[in-house]
Amino acid sequence: MKQLYKIILMGLILGWSTLQAQTTDNPWLITAGLGSIHLQESFISNDGVLYQGDDLSLSKNPNIGVPSLGIFRKIVGGLSLGGQFAYNNINQANGNETLEYLAAAGMLKYGFGIDKGFSPYLKAGYGMTSKNGLDADFDLSRSLSRTYLGSLGFNVKLGDRFGAFLETNYKTSGERNFGNHFNHVVGFSYGLGSRDADKDGIVDEKDKCPEVPGLKEFDGCPDTDGDGLPDNEDECPEEAGTKEMKGCPDQDGDTVADKDDECPEEAGLVELNGCPDADEDGVADKDDECPEEAGDAENNGCPWPDADNDGVLDKDDACPNEAGDGADGCPSIAPETLEALNKLGVDIQFAADSDKIMGKKVMSIIDEVKQILLDQPEISLTIEGHASTDGGEEYNMDLSTRRANAVRDYLISNGVDGNRLEAVGYGETRPKAEGDSPEARAKNRRVEFSPKQ
Repeated sequence: MKQLYKIILMGLILGWSTLQAQTTDNPWLITAGLGSIHLQESFISNDGVLYQGDDLSLSKNPNIGVPSLGIFRKIVGGLSLGGQFAYNNINQANGNETLEYLAAAGMLKYGFGIDKGFSPYLKAGYGMTSKNGLDADFDLSRSLSRTYLGSLGFNVKLGDRFGAFLETNYKTSGERNFGNHFNHVVGFSYGLGSRDADKDGIVDEKDKCPEVPGLKEFDGCPDTDGDGLPDNEDECPEEAGTKEMKGCPDQDGDTVADKDDECPEEAGLVELNGCPDADEDGVADKDDECPEEAGDAENNGCPWPDADNDGVLDKDDACPNEAGDGADGCPSIAPETLEALNKLGVDIQFAADSDKIMGKKVMSIIDEVKQILLDQPEISLTIEGHASTDGGEEYNMDLSTRRANAVRDYLISNGVDGNRLEAVGYGETRPKAEGDSPEARAKNRRVEFSPKQ
């Protein structure tokens, strides 16, 4: 009998260090506890000794300590399949006689809420019970009784690796003069079966970071910087940040994480990598040589100059110091040529209330204009007609236009391409001479020339 005790005790010691409470993650469960036998019916042993019902008998063998053992394997959900073994003593009702009690059974167990802190359960099974132990006088035919049993109990989770339980087993058998009885057990339970490589209490099957100890709320992954985002989702795992910034800090609050922000202490624009642009010219202030004046990126954020104020920026102006009317910033007519034409235009005068070209002198002047145009075919002119204050404004505007067209027509009739000439009338709006004297009015009835736009 002592050899049996040693085998049972050795099995408990080997399993002790690797067990934990049975849960979804730990499908195997081993239990060890202290039990008592409560006889419901009296019976007479094989040697004629009376054992009285309602007698509560506790185990007295100090070498065992854990006379009730069990092992179960979870099948699905809360359902488990396993077996249990019980050893105890049954004391004589009035005397010193003691019987050894042995029981073994296969069982189905169903636990409610096995992953919770408190888990009640039911068990049902079938097995064998002996009231004579396994001593030298053990007689299989006389000592074993087939037994049906049901159990009610609950388990209290004491940690991921530990649990305590209390249960009552009711066993019934009408065989070989051994009646119905209760087997009460209190003890500890341990579970095993799932691997936890990083020892963080989360089995590898459910651990998103199985090789690094982590937290339950992050499925086994750590949160090194404590910002509420696990390291496997945190782009800055060692620096506390926000979820919006994927775990990275943004101290200036411009929605550009500090790790990507070229101006981390000054709120700026996403498109400028977190830097501000005060003049909104697309050049960040840190790179802008004119941060308060909108400019061009090619000119370091400063506006391009236009020294001659001709509307063509110096960078594009072929004549940056000379105002021009061409796309390249240069005048389309040489200044000296335009000056010569306008000296001639001053002398192209008309009689009052007339657009007719009259007199050899005027024709001779227009012929000089014609010759300049023929000698310089690249020149295109706008012929500007003017009038004195004689007559109304609308009339004078029409008269000045007819005078400009008269000069244009004469030049075309004398060989100048009409596409090079444009006629415009300004009426009395641009007087050459001030006053209303005959001399002033005569000077204002004239023609002037400008580059054609």
